[in-house]
Amino acid sequence: MAEATAKVKDWGNSLGVLLPRQFVKEAGIEVGDEVVISKKKANLKPLFGILSGTNRSAQELKDEMRKSWEHA
Repeated sequence: MAEATAKVKDWGNSLGVLLPRQFVKEAGIEVGDEVVISKKKANLKPLFGILSGTNRSAQELKDEMRKSWEHA
């Protein structure tokens, strides 16, 4: 299954999504075809993965980082 990420933009009184050319080719989409669109939540876990599994407060984490900066 082909997959692409596209940004929703204003289009008159509606919203529109432009499909990337490579995605259109891979999916075999042609003018007049119907497509199904689903919204998926962004996966922020990789951004905050370093903090997963910790019960420390933000202040404790900042203090720990400061200690490492002092010894650098």
